[in-house]
Amino acid sequence: MGFSVSGSAAIIFAGMFIGFGILYGAVSDGHERVSDAQDARTDDALETENTAINVTSTEYVGTNDRLTVLVENTGASALALNTTDFLIENDYVTDWQGSATVAGQDDTWLWLPGEQLNITVRTSEVPAQVTVVTGNGVARTAEVN
Repeated sequence: MGFSVSGSAAIIFAGMFIGFGILYGAVSDGHERVSDAQDARTDDALETENTAINVTSTEYVGTNDRLTVLVENTGASALALNTTDFLIENDYVTDWQGSATVAGQDDTWLWLPGEQLNITVRTSEVPAQVTVVTGNGVARTAEVN
């Protein structure tokens, strides 16, 4: 065998070594991303499982067009007001968080387990139902008294 055959074999083996190194890095990175996504999905499912809310009271006062809804966090997860949605008659209500209070405090965005959320909004129409939806999709609907 001459130098050209040995040199070609060395170049081919070096190319294969580099190629397998790149392939291993890509496969390893892909596997790591899939594992991270599965872990995140499991964490989200656990948080959803630990989330529970209960609409304890709904009251509409027609003399001042005021709807008051009391919602209790009965689960084990802390909830955030900025990820919680409020619907009246399946219509999305914006800017309700500014007048909402959690456990009597109006300067917090954190809604801890056992605490009560007080939502007060003005509406000229008499609503039949309201819906509160948490950030992870747990929802409760209640009829308005």
